[in-house]
Amino acid sequence: MVSVVSLFILFTIFILYSINRMTNKLCVQKEIPDEKQPKVFRTINILILILLISSYVEVLYT
Repeated sequence: MVSVVSLFILFTIFILYSINRMTNKLCVQKEIPDEKQPKVFRTINILILILLISSYVEVLYT
């Protein structure tokens, strides 16, 4: 059980890193002002975390 949790944590870190890189590229490409960028990152990170937690719960209980 511990190995599954640690594997999922590593997977989550990789996914968040990748999503943040893509979000940064999006902000640069769309020329989003610096004042709005933290809100964009926060929103995307929260949504991705909700998705990852719900997928973990689904895998855990099925």
